[in-house]
Amino acid sequence: MNTRYIFVTGGVVSSLGKGIISASIGKLLQARGYKVTIQKFDPYINIDPGTLNPYEHGECYVTVDGMETDLDLGHYERFTGIRTTRENSMTTGKIYQAVIDKERRGDYLGKTIQVVPHITNEIKARIKANATREHFDFVITEIGGTIGDIESAPFMEAIRQLRWEMGRSAINIHLTYVPYLNAAGEFKTKPTQHSVKEMQSMGIQPDILILRTEHHLEESLLKKVASFCNVDEDCVVQSEDLPSIYEVPLNMQKQGLDASIIRKLGEEVGHTPEMKAWRSFVKKEKEATKIVNIGLVGKYDLQDAYKSIRESLSLAATYNDCKAKLHFVSSEDIDKTNVAEKLAGLDGVIICPGFGQRGIEGKLVAAEYTRTHNIPTFGICLGMQMMVIEFARNVLGYKDAHSMEMDPKTTHNVIDIMEEQKNITNMGGTMRLGAYGCELKEGSKVRSIYAESHIEERHRHRYEFNNQYIDQYESNGMKCVGKNAESNLVEIVEIPEHKWYIGTQFHPEYSSTVLRPHPLFMDFVKTIVSA
Repeated sequence: MNTRYIFVTGGVVSSLGKGIISASIGKLLQARGYKVTIQKFDPYINIDPGTLNPYEHGECYVTVDGMETDLDLGHYERFTGIRTTRENSMTTGKIYQAVIDKERRGDYLGKTIQVVPHITNEIKARIKANATREHFDFVITEIGGTIGDIESAPFMEAIRQLRWEMGRSAINIHLTYVPYLNAAGEFKTKPTQHSVKEMQSMGIQPDILILRTEHHLEESLLKKVASFCNVDEDCVVQSEDLPSIYEVPLNMQKQGLDASIIRKLGEEVGHTPEMKAWRSFVKKEKEATKIVNIGLVGKYDLQDAYKSIRESLSLAATYNDCKAKLHFVSSEDIDKTNVAEKLAGLDGVIICPGFGQRGIEGKLVAAEYTRTHNIPTFGICLGMQMMVIEFARNVLGYKDAHSMEMDPKTTHNVIDIMEEQKNITNMGGTMRLGAYGCELKEGSKVRSIYAESHIEERHRHRYEFNNQYIDQYESNGMKCVGKNAESNLVEIVEIPEHKWYIGTQFHPEYSSTVLRPHPLFMDFVKTIVSA
């Protein structure tokens, strides 16, 4: 089978869930036995989201090969189990940088460099690049932003050209919003019609329309949209609000979205796959009644800022036959006078990752409270470093212990900058990024949790545990139980006598998927449930 291309675009408003739809399509095609990859093309000029504040763009996701990417790649991986790379994420910044670099080298032989054809050719090449390195039956490309945005224009022109060049090997799936007006008591399809008209003005006729809605749409409305937008009736489906995002693939399958895609691309549809394991997961998710309350101690009061952590906890809770009720606890608001009140009623606590000074002291107070009150605690990246600093201050007796990131003048730099990071001036893409190996200590809690001695996990940081202090930590009860074999850098700390007190320098949340939840999150929730 030749590679087929699916372009997913969005109209009317942003945040419709193109990432969830793209991931759902990938999952459904996988269930039919096809080899699939999914990629995200974002119109912003940043090279990547690595330097963006989480309030600007939500979580920064990291691929195994060390690319900082949009959080939608997390959805792709959680739904499909594929491992994305830097080739699965492109931005306008990367596209223009590549073209300008070629121009400076003289690759264009003196030509005047223009958006068309040079920028659009680069976009087309990047869209097809994954399939030139490895054969895929389907390449799904999600275009960020909303149709009509000026920055999206080069991407839409590239798609127009590709669809013309590829014929039946490429289709466009357009996601729009159908609002319900309470005053009128009816749904309005005009925004969808205008969005499709906007695409048609760019030379693109959508093949399939997905209508986002908070309420169920009647068949007559779907037929109306099909008629007014020149789309086959069986190619208009609705994506209504559901209790869980993991029900979306099943809802799409029920409406025949995957069959319509395959038919439009000229392939034999065949039978509808069962997706047995996925249905089993969704059933467990629906039937779970027990609630576990988990606090996220961090400084970004935004759901998307800790998206992968939230989803990893949700997945682990489902497999432990419960629901995770997550409570954001602002670390800026925590101090020793109110920490008991702030953490009251929580069954477990996540000390969240992050960067910078803001909210640090609150995380340290929370780490001390959970350690001394034997509350299951999971520190991730900066959260692990807060555990280490708190232990140094209150157990080892180093009252000025700190990270060189926060206090370069500390006399007890228990968290120090990595040697190779000391002279770096560019902030973007220069941290310790991607998957690194870790050897787990025999007899440790994490060794029993992973049930293996060697693991690989993804990193995103500049500062590390200072190995000069290992013996002092070990002799006082905090064990360094995971290290990188090449660099000897400490990756994991734990307090064995505690119910569950583990910190990881890496980000385990990036590796948790629907059908393979991460063992650390699984054991963390299991400990809470069995308490």
